[in-house]
Formats: sequence, C-alpha cells, structure tokens
Amino acid sequence: MGFFHLGLFLCACQVLVLGVVASAPSGKLPIIPFDEGYTKLFGDDNLMILRDGKSVHLSLDERTGSGFVSQDLYQHGFFSASIKLPADYTAGVVVAFYMSNGDMFPKYHDEIDFEFLGNIRGKEWRVQTNIYGNGSTNTGREERYNLWFDPSDDYHQYSILWTDIQIIFYVDNVPIREFKKTKSMGGDFPAKPMSLYATIWDGSDWATNGGKYRVNYKYAPYLAEFSDLVLHGCAVDPIEQLSKKCENTQSSESVPTGVTRLQRMKMESFRKKHMTYSYCYDRIRYKSPPSECVINPQEAERLRVFDPVTFGKGRRRHGKHHHRSRVSQADEATSI
Repeated sequence: MGFFHLGLFLCACQVLVLGVVASAPSGKLPIIPFDEGYTKLFGDDNLMILRDGKSVHLSLDERTGSGFVSQDLYQHGFFSASIKLPADYTAGVVVAFYMSNGDMFPKYHDEIDFEFLGNIRGKEWRVQTNIYGNGSTNTGREERYNLWFDPSDDYHQYSILWTDIQIIFYVDNVPIREFKKTKSMGGDFPAKPMSLYATIWDGSDWATNGGKYRVNYKYAPYLAEFSDLVLHGCAVDPIEQLSKKCENTQSSESVPTGVTRLQRMKMESFRKKHMTYSYCYDRIRYKSPPSECVINPQEAERLRVFDPVTFGKGRRRHGKHHHRSRVSQADEATSI
C-alpha cells in the first residue's frame, strides 16, 4: 500500500478513535480471553495460560525467555495489563509491556514502551518508559522511575493511552508521563499501526548498572504474571492496512482522553518523588534538549542535585561517552 493511501487511512482512523473516546479514569473495559486476542510469540512452555483463559504467566530460565503478542494491529487506543513482577534477586531481568511495529517497518518503526528493570536483592525494581517514532532510535526518549509500592508483592495496572496528539503512561490509573506531539518532531511521533507485546528476557548486558549485575539463574525461573489484559482501539488489517473495526465507546466512561486537574496534581507529585531520569535533562547526551521537551525548572534542579554529572554541565568524570541502546547513560547513577 502506498504511503499516500496509508496516510489517508491513518487520518480516518484517528478521527474514529478520538471521536469515540470519553473522559474519565479507565475501569470497566472488556477483557477478552487470551486465545481471542493474543498469540504466543516465543518461549515454548515458558508461556502458560491459566484456566480462566484471561491470565498468562511468562517465565525466564537458562533456556529462554517468553512472550506474547496481540493478534491484531492497532491504530491508537487504550492498552492495559495488571502485572506482578518476579521477586527476590532480579538483576538483569527485563519485563516489557509495549507497542511496536518493528516487524513491519524495521528501518522506521514506532514503539511505546513500559520496561521493568530488575535489581539486586534489597534494591527495588525500576520502571522505564520510552518512545520511538519513525525509526528515531538515535533520540532515546527514556524516563525512569521508582515506584511507591513493591511490584512483586501483588498485581498493579500499567496502561498506555495513544492518540494522534498524545501518549500517556499510567500506573494504577495515576498518569506518570504525558508526551505530546509537537510540530518540531516531524515524523518522530508514533503514527503507524502497532501490535501490543509482553515479554520477559535476559537484559544482562545493560539492564542493571550498565551490565555490572547480571541474571543469576540459580534464582530461576523468573515469573512475570499478567492478567486483566485490555486491547481497546482501532484494529487494522495487517495486509491491506485498512480498519477492521473500531470499538464504539461513545457511551463509555472507561477510557481517559487526557489528564484531569486532579490527575495532573498526582502526576506532578509522582514525578517529584519518584522520577530518577529524563532524557530532556541529560546534558551528556544532548547539548540542548530535544525540540519536544518542555523544561520544568523544578524538575531540572531536583535531577541536577540528584546527579550533577548527567544533569549538570554534562561532563563525564571518567572515560569516553558511548550511546547504549534502550537505556540511559545515567544508569550507573540511578539503578543502585
């Protein structure tokens, strides 16, 4: 399909999805059985579907990790899962809940990520969000946070709202990051149809203190539990790139349209207390912030005090700077 016709389709589908979305916190969206909405991606027996057909266990051991993917591509929508992460020593372990079209557009793919980064015993899991548009992998848009709870103790809800103008990440219905499209971004805002993925895998080379702490398989298998999986958006035919169906939620109050005043207060409080890295303030990677960044002086000062090398004048104490894919250069300062 030509880019002109694809562009017309994308525009039409955006209108459909945005026109039916109602305002309010997420809540009672339909949860479909695994076999109706998802398919196994990899992992053999390391992926286990529970008896209710709506819960999935993904495990990582010495043989392999595991993962699943949505059967449909989606053009915008609301995507959510309740996730319980592995406990104890989890250094090097990465659990991901994300959207991507890398298999269809390997050179200019889009991606919207929740990445959960394990840690050594006694240290907490960290959550990383990241956004790529049109293959813009050289401009990492990572943010990293600690959480106000232990994500291995119980299930917690992690959600992504994706429209043609914004992306919002939620934890237990609290927005933790709002990413708005700007004219200066050009095509770097995710715009092409994507699938939803969930995976667990070995990220020993980078995930914990830049690879210093690796997966220790004496603690395997590492088990990540997923339930309450929500796929709520405009499904797209993978061949024709045409809309198969757009869920009608005109009367629903379950899907948010943005950040309310109360939610914004909660988001600002979360970021003040728990954000440990933002690419917008990284002076090692960027001499000046990327064009879409809106600098908050309070955030800038707090991060500068927290890590004056990364967020101050941008001078490394030792060695030469090298870019590391899918993880910030501040990992050594923020993970342990």
